[in-house]
Amino acid sequence: MKIAMLSFHTCPLAVLGGKDTGGMNVYVRELTRQLGAMGVHVDVFTRSQNEHVPHVLHELGYGNRVVHIRAGPEYPIPKKELADFLPSFVEGIIEFSDGKKMKYDLIHSHYWMSGIAALELKGRWGIPMVNMFHTLGVMKNRVAQSQEEIEGDYRIKGEQKVLKNADRIIAATQAEFAQLQWLYQTDINKVAIIPPGVDVGKFYPIPADEAKEYIGVPPCGRMLLFVGRIEPLKGLDVLIEALGIMNKKDIFRDYPFCLVIIGGEPGESSELESLEMTRIKSLSEQYGLEDLVTFLGKQSQDSLPYYYSAAEAVVVPSQYESFGMVALEAMACGKPVVASQIGGLAYLVKDGVTGFSVPVDDPGELASRLTTIIQDSNLREQMGHQAFLAAQAYAWEKIASKLLLLYEDMLKNSTGNQTGNRAGM
Repeated sequence: MKIAMLSFHTCPLAVLGGKDTGGMNVYVRELTRQLGAMGVHVDVFTRSQNEHVPHVLHELGYGNRVVHIRAGPEYPIPKKELADFLPSFVEGIIEFSDGKKMKYDLIHSHYWMSGIAALELKGRWGIPMVNMFHTLGVMKNRVAQSQEEIEGDYRIKGEQKVLKNADRIIAATQAEFAQLQWLYQTDINKVAIIPPGVDVGKFYPIPADEAKEYIGVPPCGRMLLFVGRIEPLKGLDVLIEALGIMNKKDIFRDYPFCLVIIGGEPGESSELESLEMTRIKSLSEQYGLEDLVTFLGKQSQDSLPYYYSAAEAVVVPSQYESFGMVALEAMACGKPVVASQIGGLAYLVKDGVTGFSVPVDDPGELASRLTTIIQDSNLREQMGHQAFLAAQAYAWEKIASKLLLLYEDMLKNSTGNQTGNRAGM
């Protein structure tokens, strides 16, 4: 089987924590690796954003390729401008496939813009396509805190076009399935629930002393960890406020902890920092947390197991997550997760078992749960063990096997009328 994997706006090889890099990058990269191990050939097509990076890279193993297509300027540009370059992206893919005499069996696209490109390729090649959105415009607009965060109507219309014309749609959780059904009036017969996976060969519990030696022990010696893009919907401001509440109650006097933040670009000059990074730093100062909060910027995926293992707990205070890859990775490393009770996180984190679920945008409740976590070492250990066990169900080999069954079902009937099992996990 040969798969054309489309990740138009972000490269799966990009360093995590940047503006447009996160769980989707990890998903595409790890799924491609696992499919390769199962004998499936995958070419991942992404827009070239750096003219100095080779346009074809073999970094995902098993003969699979990441192909950087020239589509517009070869540097990062705002998402709102990217859709204009979809036609040249499609032509670049066709030129590559023709030049290599490649004939693909199926297209798997990610995010709505890749889905639009996939529809064009589906028509030209006469093969089926499946799309995974990773985030939905309507849901992002519901939690937007400013006009700048509002997704344009062009995105919603693009998502609707993909939903109508794709052969299959993959939803990460039952929550996303419901959102597609009720907010987009999607034909549920073509929606399959298959969650993302985790590389349990990379994300596993590392002895804390060894992990801390690798990353360098933070000043207080014990840490809470946040991993993600520095943007409002990630809820980092709520976490800072929660720590402010705990600091005011002198929690850290008897239980010294600090917060380590992975994501963003703290090394840049202040005028180049994002508005959100500036706001978060200002909040930290406002709550007197300058000595308790450390910004580490973007980090490589290979270093994350060490950070997870060195932390006492991982915090995911997002206002919207279609799934929550960070939470799953942390669980696989045997760490309890304190997360917002929304989207995929509500299904992934079992309250009181693998961590705590807290209401969205509630710094008081978040502070209460974090206080419990840092004060009770036995509870942390118990939750961490349960988290590790729960994460094993999401091993990539198990998830990729579900996707492979979906692919095979699509190839049996590429008319878009498949009615496969929606039970997922």
